[in-house]
Order: sequence, then structure tokens, then C-alpha cells
Amino acid sequence: MSVAACAALVQRADPDRFLATMAAPVAARSVLFPIYAFNVEVARAPWVTQEAMIAEMRLQWWRDALDEIAQGKPVRAHEVTVPLSVVLDKDGADLLDRLVQARRWDVYKDPFEDAGHFSEYLDATAGHLAWAAARALGCDAGEQAVRDAAWASGLANWFLAIPELEARGRVPLVDGRAEAVRDLATEGLARLARARAPQLAEPALLATWRAKALLTQAKRDPDRVGAGALGQSEFSRKFTLLWRSLTR
Repeated sequence: MSVAACAALVQRADPDRFLATMAAPVAARSVLFPIYAFNVEVARAPWVTQEAMIAEMRLQWWRDALDEIAQGKPVRAHEVTVPLSVVLDKDGADLLDRLVQARRWDVYKDPFEDAGHFSEYLDATAGHLAWAAARALGCDAGEQAVRDAAWASGLANWFLAIPELEARGRVPLVDGRAEAVRDLATEGLARLARARAPQLAEPALLATWRAKALLTQAKRDPDRVGAGALGQSEFSRKFTLLWRSLTR
């Protein structure tokens, strides 16, 4: 039940966030790894079973753990919950609780209701995560900038996941036409361009480092999204992170 266990979990399941966190200042890592490990556990909970009730129970387990943290109660023993309870306050726990609620969409095969619902899902899953991380790092300003960057990054990651989501019987986009995909990528790039977050939030936003390159690809050639052809070379991927971490 340590930060090291959280880091190992993130390294296995979310290598991009692991690299981003390792590029952050050392002091920030002990804050970010428990939050990102929590995100790994919650994100995969709906996918480890085909039984909706079991998936719902897994998500509820995490909601109950967050409620214990929010109320200052002793938290249930788990390699993630214990270090997570050290870095979260009540508001942070409430933010992550709303993230868990949004993940209920992943349990079922219903499409998004409309474009607004899809946008809310990205803000709840990516935005709440990034803002909870930024707050845990001591940031108390620039929430919208953090959320804009996280929304764009969430969209880029969603584009990467579309072939797998479709293979699992999900309907990942409200409108999958090339024009609509291009419009989404354009909105994501616009959000990135106006996201000027405080320096305290920067370690939490290192995880967004791939968004610009991936969204630019999607805007130029939206057919790459459905074809699973978005991506970067390993050199480009790591160099972009290095540049971001050095220049902030």
C-alpha cells in the first residue's frame, strides 16, 4: 500500500501517464501516482466483466472508498485507496466520485444522447481527473484552463480508442462522419490553444502532451481515427514530452 505500488500499476496500464509523471518534479509524483492509479482501476472496472451488475458493483466499491475519504473515515485497505486518502481532501474526493459516476456509460452499450452528453463525459472523465490532480498539487486557480487541456487530451485518447470501442460493440461518437470528427478535433485544438493554466498545475497537465499532435492528425485526415491510424513514432512521442517538461 504505497506510492511505489501505484506507480507500478500506472506503468503497466497507462504508460503515457507514467512517462508524464516521471517527467514531473519528484515531489509531484507522490501526489499524481495514487490519483492516476485510481483512474486505472476505475477505467477498467466496466471492462473486466460482461455482467453489468458486477461492473456496477465494482464502480460502487470505489464510490464508497471515496466517500470514506471525503468523510475523513478510515479507508478500506487497498494498494490504491490508502495512498489516495493521503493526497485527497473532501472536494478532491467529490470530483473523483463524479468521475466514477460518468464511467457508468462504459458499462452499457447505449450511445451518447447527443453532442452535449459526449462533451460532458469527456469533462467528467478527463477534466475531473486533471482538476483533482491539480488541486492536490496545491493549485487553486485556472480550473477552466486545466479542464480545457484535459478535455482536448481526453478527446485525443478517445480517438485512439475508437477501433477497440467499436469492436466491443460500443457507439463511441454521436456523429462518426469525417466532417464531424474534423470538427471535434478542431474544437480540441482550440481548447488547447486557450488553456493557460497556472504553473502549479503543470505537473498534472504533462499528461496532455500528446493531444496536439494527435488532434492535428485527426483534423488533417479524420479517416485515420476510424482506421486506427493515429499515432506518433516512439522518438516523436518521447521527444515531445521531454520538450514539454523542459519548457513548461
